[in-house]
Amino acid sequence: MFKRLEQLNTLTELSALINSTLDTGEIRERAIVAAIRLLDAEAGSLILIDQDSGDLFFEVAIGEQGNKVKEVRLKKGEGIAGWVAEKGEAVIIHDVQSDQRFFKTADKRSTFITRDMVCVPVKTKDKVIGVLEAINRKNGIFDEEDKEALTSLANQVAIAIENANLYQELREVFYGTAQALAETIEKRDPYTGGHTKRVMNYSIAIGKAMGLSKKEIENLRLAAILHDVGKIGVRDNILLKEDRLDPEELEKMNMHPQYGSDILSHVKKLRDIIPGVRGHHERIDGKGYPDNLRDGDIPTIARIIAVADTFDAMTTDRPYRKAMSSEAAFEELRKNSGIQFDKDVVEAFIRGYKEMGFVQ
Repeated sequence: MFKRLEQLNTLTELSALINSTLDTGEIRERAIVAAIRLLDAEAGSLILIDQDSGDLFFEVAIGEQGNKVKEVRLKKGEGIAGWVAEKGEAVIIHDVQSDQRFFKTADKRSTFITRDMVCVPVKTKDKVIGVLEAINRKNGIFDEEDKEALTSLANQVAIAIENANLYQELREVFYGTAQALAETIEKRDPYTGGHTKRVMNYSIAIGKAMGLSKKEIENLRLAAILHDVGKIGVRDNILLKEDRLDPEELEKMNMHPQYGSDILSHVKKLRDIIPGVRGHHERIDGKGYPDNLRDGDIPTIARIIAVADTFDAMTTDRPYRKAMSSEAAFEELRKNSGIQFDKDVVEAFIRGYKEMGFVQ
């Protein structure tokens, strides 16, 4: 009874942890940690089903040789995990080495010896999407209470994975729509083909070189995709002009960051990226637009996009000039560091550009 109560308390705690993220990678890792802790096991695995081929693969395995175990793929019905996935039934096996279903390759590749295990299906809406295993109980043997506890955990894992997959699908649709909108605007100007994608890639390189968090990188990515969305409000005779703009035309062109922020302000979920869209033409010396911000008043996301955007403009052909080499553009960025651009951002870009191997 004490063991059962302890497992229930642990299960409640672990289930909350697993369902506190929508990152599928984190869910998988937390599921394994949870299985090991819940059943006091030496190791564990979450074996997922490839929905296209039906094969099973070790997505995550924890233990001394877990990195090798996750390389293994099983055919449908192969191994104990394959059997559980095919039958949809949980099993306890006290002598794995003697079980005819056991797939010995996993142990051979990992040099890990599997003695006993509990293996349960991970199901969503009666569909098996994977198998959760706890391997080698540290004290005593696995029993029915262990199987029930791991099955309850697998149910929570299934819900978390399903929610994460749905979120990922929605996220991909959202990013795809944003990218399509940006490319639609690009189509108006034949000289800026691929500009949005390059600025996005350069911005991400800077963000990573600066050590931004995962969330900050995501906001940066989306802001870079949509940084020129306001150009939809600029007339073609200005946007497509092949000569340099006169002062009046330039003033109208310079309205596009404000147009962009106005457009995106209608979408509540985009509030964190608006500063990057609105501020990507601000300057460190305060002579930028639309708000004449200076130094630290300019959001980091905007300072990053400013460098990425300018570099791409300098290194691509325009009707009135030829593209610069990347080295010449680096020199120009350095020359204007502390005046137009943030010094740290410029150095992070040059470092990140070389590390990520960008080729013009």
